[in-house]
Amino acid sequence: MWKQFLSKLPRKSSKSDASSGTTRSHPINNGTTSMNGNPIQRTSSGNVVPSRSTAVKRTASAIFPSSVVTSIEPLLLFKDVPNTEKQNLFISKLNLCCVVFDFSDPNKNSTEKDMKRQALLDLIDYVDAGSSRFTEPMISASCKMFAMNLFRAFPPNNRSSAGGGETEEEEPMFEPAWSHLQLVYDLFLKFIESSSLDAKIGKKYVDHSFIVRLLHLFDSEDPRERDCLKTILHRIYGKFMVHRPFIRKAVSNIFYQFVFETDRHNGIAELLEVFGSVISGFALPLKEEHKIFLWKALIPLHKPKTLGVYLQQLTYCVTQFIEKEPKLASSVIKGLLRYWPVTSSQKEVMFLSELEEVMEATNMVELQKCMIPLFRRISFCINSSHFQVAERALFLWNNDHVLSLVSQHRQAIMPVVLPALERNTRSHWNQAVLNLTQNVKKMLSEMDEELFLACKTKFEEEKTRQTIMEEKRRMTWERLESIAAFRPVTGNTSVLVRPAIAPPVVAALS
Repeated sequence: MWKQFLSKLPRKSSKSDASSGTTRSHPINNGTTSMNGNPIQRTSSGNVVPSRSTAVKRTASAIFPSSVVTSIEPLLLFKDVPNTEKQNLFISKLNLCCVVFDFSDPNKNSTEKDMKRQALLDLIDYVDAGSSRFTEPMISASCKMFAMNLFRAFPPNNRSSAGGGETEEEEPMFEPAWSHLQLVYDLFLKFIESSSLDAKIGKKYVDHSFIVRLLHLFDSEDPRERDCLKTILHRIYGKFMVHRPFIRKAVSNIFYQFVFETDRHNGIAELLEVFGSVISGFALPLKEEHKIFLWKALIPLHKPKTLGVYLQQLTYCVTQFIEKEPKLASSVIKGLLRYWPVTSSQKEVMFLSELEEVMEATNMVELQKCMIPLFRRISFCINSSHFQVAERALFLWNNDHVLSLVSQHRQAIMPVVLPALERNTRSHWNQAVLNLTQNVKKMLSEMDEELFLACKTKFEEEKTRQTIMEEKRRMTWERLESIAAFRPVTGNTSVLVRPAIAPPVVAALS
């Protein structure tokens, strides 16, 4: 077992091994042991005195090659060494933790795994204490250890991506090495948050390459890992101001690739959650870069069929933009209409839910820019044969802000909406939809009875005119068929076929 563990660690040349072997029995700082295995301590006069009050400890050099040990035993606790040696012990423990184990077999290298786990716990306690500032070698060794343990390639995901709703998310796959990865993430978070970390030095090691590899981890299938990454990315964004533009650009690229290429990514919801906080901190007036992020990254995220997985976070980001700059509301509504689903009733319900939140943040001036196409789409939803879509569209009228918008623009909106309500009253199959339709008609009637009656009269006239046109069309076809019936059929004679009559709803929408 020890040979397998030693083979994973870097080794020095034979010359350095021989050299380290000849000096191993001599005391090294304050962390060596005597020949009988008891710990050795130095007195104030510099004399070496064996300590018998402490438990017997195995030396690190008996387990790890000298290239790993940085002049002090990594298995010692920080409280057992003087302050002058704590930095060396910190680096030694980090080097020890750079060894990555195979967790597919839980019984393999169990002793070594326990040693690494204890070292990680010691490091977490030391960083949490914040007793001294991190030197550049400590920062470098820390980032190296994080990279060794966290940055890895994920196995190919061959699972089906057919589900697109909030309730159809597949069962997550958990990382077998999470018992160690969780400690590494905890240490990483405390390291970034620590006041002992100088951002001017840290930015050299938490650089663009490091950030890109960190963002790649958001595609992990383990939700626990994505949750840790979400917090760490937010702290990095806050700590290293110089990297903020690059982080925004890198995340935008992830969104572009997800929407226009792969249609598969596990961490879109977590990335949007981070950016919801980032957007709320944007200064006013908004930069053009931020508006482009809204138009080219966030709005196209409504296109994928897995929208339900991250709809809540996406809606929050979009509404944050509108609250920051109300003039963006009309652009957002036009973007929603552009990506409006026509074959997925489930997505249509989601769009209506988001549309209600967007309309709550929309003022009168912005609504006028997109009022007619917006309520024309709502009218189509009211006439949907899928009862959930029709219900959700009718529920919009229960929102006081939406009702206020309709009231102030009723001259333009009511003629668009009322025909859809009348068609529902006459032909919809669902009783709940019929009841809601009657309630909305009552609201509109109480809002402006004269306009309501005028719109209803116009609808009746249009319906009568359409009925007359259909009757004329039917009589014309019958006359043509009767004329054709008295003519002999030859090879070049066209045969009339009676066309199928379209349903009333389809005819009205066309």
